[in-house]
Amino acid sequence: MSTPANRPPPPMPDEVLYEIRPNGRYLRVAAIDPKTGIEAVSIMPSWAREDTIKENAARKLAWVLQKHRESGGR
Repeated sequence: MSTPANRPPPPMPDEVLYEIRPNGRYLRVAAIDPKTGIEAVSIMPSWAREDTIKENAARKLAWVLQKHRESGGR
């Protein structure tokens, strides 16, 4: 995810719930914000490290939450 140079990256959520499910050679990773119930789903390689998987999923969730706030919660 890229952000324009004049725009800071979205703040990371305070708490994130993860659901990691194997799907062949890949993992389906859902990062869920427990306060709002909003989730972001990512596909990751099964050989990736768990901390990398969780960091990338949390970053995507932060981006989704920011977009949700910008759209007025729609």
